[in-house]
Amino acid sequence: MSTKTNKSFTKRLKISKNGKISARKTGQNHFNVKESRRSQLAKKRGVSFTISNKDKARFL
Repeated sequence: MSTKTNKSFTKRLKISKNGKISARKTGQNHFNVKESRRSQLAKKRGVSFTISNKDKARFL
């Protein structure tokens, strides 16, 4: 019996053409006026991270 895919988490991930997984940086929803423009734009870039095969099967 297989488990269901966690769709809410899957929507936050992007998979590149080569199979790398990236997600948005945390802390981007509000309180961004206080930060410099440079750090705001740095947060927009995705962060790549490693994930185990077991978690890949569950979340993707």
